[in-house]
Amino acid sequence: MGIALRVLAGAGGGYAVAALFTAALSLGLPMPRAEAVLTATMASFAVYAAAIVWAFAAPDVLRAWAGLAAVAAALALVLFLLQGHLP
Repeated sequence: MGIALRVLAGAGGGYAVAALFTAALSLGLPMPRAEAVLTATMASFAVYAAAIVWAFAAPDVLRAWAGLAAVAAALALVLFLLQGHLP
């Protein structure tokens, strides 16, 4: 059961982190939109691979999920702020 949860964390959680990273970086890079999206998309492959590695390197399944959730929450906040929702 532990391996299945780690696979789910790596595949699902890693995809969510990579998608949020791509969106935030696309909005945050100071270059033309097409170049920013392409750069962010290429960088997201490394982020996805790192998330999968983290899912299996974490000491236990709960820490794997917690780590991915914390990164996803931070990226969601950055994305929220970059979309113009500044306080």
